[in-house]
Parts: sequence; C-alpha cells; structure tokens
Amino acid sequence: MITQRLLNALGGKILWVAAILLAIAILVPASNLLLPVGHPLRVPNYMVALLGKYLTYAMLALALDLVWGYVGILSLGHGAFFALGGYAMGMYLMRQIGDRGVYANPDLPDFMVFLNWQELPWYWWGFDQFWLAMLMVMLVPGLLAFVFGWFAFRSRVTGVYLSIITQAMTYALMLSFFRNDMGFGGNNGLTDFKDILGYPIQATGTRATLFAITALALAASLLICSAITRSKLGKVMVAVRDAESRTRFIGYRPEYVKLFAFVVSAVIAGIAGALYVPQVGIINPGEFAPANSIEVVVWTAIGGRGTLFGPIIGAVLVNYAKSWFTAAYPELWLFALGGLFVAVTLFLPRGIVGAIGQLRQYWRSRSARDEGGAPSETPETEQVAARSTAASPVLGAAKPQPAE
Repeated sequence: MITQRLLNALGGKILWVAAILLAIAILVPASNLLLPVGHPLRVPNYMVALLGKYLTYAMLALALDLVWGYVGILSLGHGAFFALGGYAMGMYLMRQIGDRGVYANPDLPDFMVFLNWQELPWYWWGFDQFWLAMLMVMLVPGLLAFVFGWFAFRSRVTGVYLSIITQAMTYALMLSFFRNDMGFGGNNGLTDFKDILGYPIQATGTRATLFAITALALAASLLICSAITRSKLGKVMVAVRDAESRTRFIGYRPEYVKLFAFVVSAVIAGIAGALYVPQVGIINPGEFAPANSIEVVVWTAIGGRGTLFGPIIGAVLVNYAKSWFTAAYPELWLFALGGLFVAVTLFLPRGIVGAIGQLRQYWRSRSARDEGGAPSETPETEQVAARSTAASPVLGAAKPQPAE
C-alpha cells in the first residue's frame, strides 16, 4: 500500500532514475577509493571531480525544467541563481583559509588585503560558520527570485519579454560582480580554497565525498520536483502554462503559482552552484554570463523539457561532448553546439527522452496491429502519422511528457 502510493506520488521512472543516482553516489567513490591505481574499473581522481561538475549542471537543468517545462517560464537568467549559490559557498571557503593565505591575514581574504581593505565588510560576517553559509546558499537565490518574480508576474510579463528581463538581470549581476569595490574578488573571483569543514579540499576522500553528496542532492531534487509536478499544484502549473487566462478565470492566481515554482527552482539552482564551487575550485563573475544561462536552455531542450529526468541526461551528454570537443577540436565546439541545437529543434522537438517515448509508442502500436491481424501502414500513411505527431518547436509550446 505505502509502496504503491509512493509510486503514484513520484512516478516509477523518476524512482528508477533516483535509484540509479543513488547507485552512482556509492559506486563511483568506492571505485576511486578502494581500487588500486591502474585497475581498469577505477575512476581516476580527475574524473570524479569532472563527473561531480556534470551532476551540478544536471541540477541546474532540472531547476530550469521545473519552470520552463511545467509553468512555461523560459528563464534566460538561471545562471544568476547558480552563481549566487556558488559565491555563498566560496565566501565560506575563503573564510576557512585564515592566516594560510599569501598575506597571512587571519581575517581578510588575500584580495581584500591587496586592495587595501581595512576591515571585513558586514555582508561577510558569519560566513566562517558553515550553517550560515548553507542558509545563504538557499536564501539569497530564493530571495532574489521572490523579489524578481513578485514584480514580474504581478505585472503579467510573459513570453519573450520575461526571457529578456531575466537575461538582463543576470547581465547586470555580472557587471556588478566584476567591480573590485563589490568585495567579491572582482575579475578573479574567489579561489585558492584550503578546507571544507576541516577536511583538505584537494584530498581524494574529500573529492569523493563531495561527488556522493552531489549525486544524492540531485536525486533529492528530482524527487522533490516530481512530487510537485504530480500533485494537484503540478496540474495547476500545467494549466497556467497551457492556458493562463482560463486558469485565472476559474479562480486561480497564476502569479502565485509561477512565483512558487520560480523560487523553488532558484533554490535548487543555488544548491547546485554551492556544490559546484568546491569541486571546481573557483567561482568568478563569468558564471553570471548570459551565455551560460542560454546553454542551460540547450541542455534542457536536448534532453527533453517537461520530463524532469530528460534535462539531467541532456546536461551530462552535452557537457561530456563539450569536454571532448574542447580538448580535440576546440575551435569547432560552438559550431557543434549550435548544430546540435538546430538538429534537435528540427528533428527531435521533444528532446531525446520525448523521441524515445514516441518510438516506443510507435512500436507498441505496430505490435498490437500485427498481433490483431490488422494490415500494416503504407510508407505514405506512416509519413502522415509522423508529421501529425510532430511537436511544436523547442522554444514554443511543446507538451511535456508525464513524469511517470
């Protein structure tokens, strides 16, 4: 009874994906820590950090899918929430350096000493405490999303205008954080981290633990998003996406539904940014770049928006391809990314997951016809059926697949 309710509330596919992430959280660190160097099944140290970075990107794509795939908000500024969470974690890690910095100042980070700062700014107070830093990781992106969404959604800004505003928001933050007088390291950002919770951040065990925590956080975020989208609130979210005016006329407040989803999405993105920083070792204003937020849209579209686990697949595959291309053919990566996005828009408008689902449905219907003795379709009728089931363009109003 309890298991059946859980399956109905979260969806069988989502639980399978969460179980796979749980297995990855155990097997990858175990392979790295327990198997000897040179063993064919051992995951190298650099690969643990690289896979951890991919999983943080997957969390960011999942956060975008919650608002884009289920509420219809195409945000081009989710990189801002990711970066803010990363800066909150980076501030904590900088405070842990203490007098081991280049200038051996126990209170001020090295960049503040270099810029002749005399005392720690008030907004750095308390970041030597881990619990406060983690609270800020969620509170700062969530508060920014709440304030932004409150004014934007109550003003009924929608469509491309809302997308442009979100992009302007992240661009303004990027310009602000580039300034040295902001107190966040300027162009260089925050780096040269030493410890996290007293453990050396470069140690193999620490890296493996961070990877496991990232995989578990991704699984938890997936389950939370699935529970939201499969609830009654999730049905209202889909109604707002498909027919906002009608939803308002029957008594709902679409702006509140949008605001809730936007804030939850921003918090997930902030947590992803916080997990990204200790594994990569740096956070700088470049993370606010609008191009980064646009890449998140590409990951989500390629994986299949409105499916929750599709953006996870898209983020991992695209970033793996990026790592390979930038090493083998660095000058061709942007062309490959653009071509991939165009190809998905034209031939896989529902993304990888949506295409697999359509293919499975086609083979099931064909098998049912063959078993029932019905004549198979001619090539002409198959082409007509394929055209009739084609979804709208990626940036349009494609229907998300149910998160079973």
